[in-house]
Amino acid sequence: MNTTFSFKSEVIQEWVDYNGHMNDAAYASVFSYAVDSLMEFFGLTKEVIENEKYTLFTLETHLCYLNEAHLGEELNVNLQLLDVDSKRLHVFFTMKNTNEVVIATSEQMLMGMDQEIGKPAPFLPHVNDNINHVWKNHQLKEKPKQAGRVIGIKIK
Repeated sequence: MNTTFSFKSEVIQEWVDYNGHMNDAAYASVFSYAVDSLMEFFGLTKEVIENEKYTLFTLETHLCYLNEAHLGEELNVNLQLLDVDSKRLHVFFTMKNTNEVVIATSEQMLMGMDQEIGKPAPFLPHVNDNINHVWKNHQLKEKPKQAGRVIGIKIK
């Protein structure tokens, strides 16, 4: 299995706001689509989700807007796993343009869910194997500077 995840998108007209660049909600949409693609990357295809009644839920997300994205601009979202356990993924997505400029980042906590009982559950065995294969290559990577940030106004 490949350990490098990538999701590509392009800024469409519906995402451009009155400021002439991609609206903040559209950034979240791109990262949400990246999660869908990541699920497939790990083996959670639509068929597996339907047959096994198992999926991933997003529990928390922290989005940093770092640069503007404009109509027609190609976007590439990459993944770094920050931590994993038997049913959770702490992920960090980086969105870049074709010039490798970081446009935005999204740190997220994802959890495996058994849809039949509506509760968290360990990853399916094949999904867990795929996650662990990627994790082995990511666990020694340096933590991105936007990871773990706290929102707040510094005391002056």
